[in-house]
Amino acid sequence: MARRGAVRRRIAVVSDAIASRLWPVPLIAVIGAVVIGLALPELDRAVDPSLSDAVAAFVFSGGTDAARAVLSAIAGSLITATSLTFSLTVVALQLASSQASPRLLRMFASDSMVQGTLAVFLGTFAYALTVLRTVENATDAADAFVPRIAVTVASVLTLVSVVVLTFFLAHLARQLRVETMMRDVHREAAQTIAIIADAHPGEPSSAPVEPEPAHTVFAVRSGFLTGVDRAGLVETAREHGIVVRELRPVGASVIAGTPLARWWHPGEPGGSGRTDERIAHDTAGCFTTAYERTPAQDVGFGLRQLTDVACRALSPGVNDPTTAIHALSHISALLCDLAGRPQRPAAYASTDGVARLIPVGDDFAELVDVALSSIRRDAVGSPDVQARLIGVIDDVAWHAGRRDQREGLAAQLERIDASVAASDLDETDRAALTTLIREARSTIRRR
Repeated sequence: MARRGAVRRRIAVVSDAIASRLWPVPLIAVIGAVVIGLALPELDRAVDPSLSDAVAAFVFSGGTDAARAVLSAIAGSLITATSLTFSLTVVALQLASSQASPRLLRMFASDSMVQGTLAVFLGTFAYALTVLRTVENATDAADAFVPRIAVTVASVLTLVSVVVLTFFLAHLARQLRVETMMRDVHREAAQTIAIIADAHPGEPSSAPVEPEPAHTVFAVRSGFLTGVDRAGLVETAREHGIVVRELRPVGASVIAGTPLARWWHPGEPGGSGRTDERIAHDTAGCFTTAYERTPAQDVGFGLRQLTDVACRALSPGVNDPTTAIHALSHISALLCDLAGRPQRPAAYASTDGVARLIPVGDDFAELVDVALSSIRRDAVGSPDVQARLIGVIDDVAWHAGRRDQREGLAAQLERIDASVAASDLDETDRAALTTLIREARSTIRRR
């Protein structure tokens, strides 16, 4: 189970790093198209004289000038279509940034439909240019050569590109809907929650007492902490005979030269005999930083994106409480999923049974605060949104089985109650919200 969880986490990190970049898939398509564009004309030379009449009726039958005209037209039209695709994608990015959240821009770059459309267009363009250079006029030494099969394939790829462009336009229109953006964020965050829950870097253990003073591991570079290889930390701690305590949760902003973790030798003697610098180097190597947060291991990132959408919807310039309510519904589902997951152990032990790693982060109360606090402040004076905030607490309370979860929900409910009391509402709205708060308190106590 531990190995499977670690493999899933590494796959998620690598796949997110590749998917969040727009160029890998189109580049692979261009390289493949060039290879095929070189290979098919050679196949033409070998099989063209022996083609049956039934097959020859379906392949290109023009001369060298016609072949060049067709291939040139294909190459020119595909470059135009590629420019259109890029232009529409840029417009989509601008709309997503202004209407939803700037943090949603990476989802458009990692959209498989956008990458696939660019791959088809650029691949067809590269293929047409490659085949074009193989068309030969007749000379005294050789007959004219028209790669009929290759030109026919180019025509088929052009028709495919037209179909793909149609689907791309329909896909783009759907992706620009804020409901689709929130659905994709929800799905991505749910996958992250599942990966984190299935990751077991070691055997559960009680946390050892940290001595004073302990050695400090400092961050090597500034950025956001995007991942922690906990299985690697457990193995590193076992090799050096130490215990490691994480100090920064995934998603936190770290500055080079500030504390990242602490380590110390447990009660037993020994260790690997390596220097403190080697221990610090090996420990820091298990932490990954980047210039932006990613969803690969960051549970709070998806909640933050949904919170941004809700807050943007509640801003005076947008004034769209319905979108904020829908975002809260997605947040409620994710928090319910988190509340139903088993509690993470206080520490992880290595194969020798010694506690080696004390993790940090993914605290339920902190995640609830990240998801709801900003919306609570912006929802003052909006009874519909405040009612949905209370509903989120009530929904999650039905899944919260641990005492710390219920205490976190109760604390958040009290803050919502204070916001309602400070809102300028009429008596009917205030009475309705008070009733919802009372019912949510009852649900928390009942659980």
